[in-house]
Amino acid sequence: MKDDRSPQVSEQKVFSRLGGSITSNFLRLNIANKLMLGFSSLLALLVIISVYALTNLNRLNEINSTILRTDRPVILASDKMIDAIFAQELYTKRYMIYRTSDVKDNFLTKKMIEAAAKEQTFEDLLDQIKSVPEKRNFPVDKIGSLHNQYINLLLEGTKSAKAPSSSMSKKFEGKIKAHQENFIAVIKAMRADAQQDQNEKTAMTADIGTFAFRAAAVLCALGLILSLAAATIITRNISGAIKKLKFATEMISKGEFNHKLDIRNTDELGDLAKAFVTMAGQLKHLEEMNLDTSPLTRLPGGTTIENVMKKRISAKVGIAFCLLDIDNFKAYNDHYGYAKGNEIIQATADIISKAVVDHGSADDFIGHIGGDDYVVITAPDNYSNICEAIVKTFDKKIPRFYDPKDRKRGHITGEDRQGKKTKFPLATISIGVVTNEKRKFRNHIQFGEVAAEMKEHVKSKAGSLFLACQRQDTKGDRKKRKVINIKKRKPVKRKKAAKGK
Repeated sequence: MKDDRSPQVSEQKVFSRLGGSITSNFLRLNIANKLMLGFSSLLALLVIISVYALTNLNRLNEINSTILRTDRPVILASDKMIDAIFAQELYTKRYMIYRTSDVKDNFLTKKMIEAAAKEQTFEDLLDQIKSVPEKRNFPVDKIGSLHNQYINLLLEGTKSAKAPSSSMSKKFEGKIKAHQENFIAVIKAMRADAQQDQNEKTAMTADIGTFAFRAAAVLCALGLILSLAAATIITRNISGAIKKLKFATEMISKGEFNHKLDIRNTDELGDLAKAFVTMAGQLKHLEEMNLDTSPLTRLPGGTTIENVMKKRISAKVGIAFCLLDIDNFKAYNDHYGYAKGNEIIQATADIISKAVVDHGSADDFIGHIGGDDYVVITAPDNYSNICEAIVKTFDKKIPRFYDPKDRKRGHITGEDRQGKKTKFPLATISIGVVTNEKRKFRNHIQFGEVAAEMKEHVKSKAGSLFLACQRQDTKGDRKKRKVINIKKRKPVKRKKAAKGK
């Protein structure tokens, strides 16, 4: 059984896609083009109204022109012709009553009869009708012929009639009246035709004027609606995006950096929204770094270190993970106080940073886990020079933080963890290094465990040293082979003393 609603559903889908396409294209426009679109719609509507109004005015002008140049002249000429006919008849009757010896020939009599038209001769009126621009088959030739017959009939009457009361005079009047009625009927028919045409054109102008007024009113109303709609759409699109940006700014100011900015515009506001999202991400990263940064050394902490390691492990790049620890720092801190201890921590951070700058690359990373523990993440080819520089500079600068007597003796006296008085050597630095050159690590935790193991090996030795793990994976048990490579500078000979952190 067929579903009768399927065509309707299909049409709805088509209209939905069309609306979506229009909306998508509108959102792609920049702000200037959106404003131009609104103004251009108004301009187009204004042009349509103007063209429509001018077209109708031109039609009205043409109709009025035909009335003034055709119908009115024919009507006026018809009226004058009828007046001339009656005037000629009246003159003829007067002539028959008051005969004079001055009228001696037919030519003069004809001229006198025609003079009864006063302003124009009958031929002039016929010529006027012939010259109208609109040719409508007016019976001009017939009227001319009837006029000639009428004149001849009047002349004939002036010759044959001796007195107005004679039988010949009555017969003449009958002929004149019959011909006159026929003659005037033709002229009136022509006049009626012109009058009807004038009335029709006048009615047409009234209809055109009424229709033009209504159409212009509708177009103006439509233009007002469209202009308001365009202004509303454009304003809401722009103001809506601005409000969303404002709200997102307020959310970010409250620390909500993950706020989703739903702006689909591809105009300047869309670009601003993308830049805003990028900025929010960077602010979030900076805030995380700031929260994770050590207030003492201004170096990133554990969270940032983990993120850096995760990215580099995912990128499958060469990694040398260096774990650094200050030996005998607790004894120094207890002996000289926390303020002096902080100075050594800051100095150590500066030593590490300078070594990385001098011997590393721009991609190298320095972190401060906390206390006297640091991390350097570099390339496998760089760690040896970096660690060598750290060890050398540390042993050169850190003894200056001791009193001259303690520095000369090479140790300080303090209590160990069991409360026994013990001699603690001057602070040294131990560095454990692990790389992924010969073995694979699944995560940062494995790096940290192996580096901590290497550091413990270093701490069991006297002096500032660094150990690089060269453990290599095998096809069998990858944890069986363990090769430790100790690289160090020659330590200064010191008196034997108990070692502790």
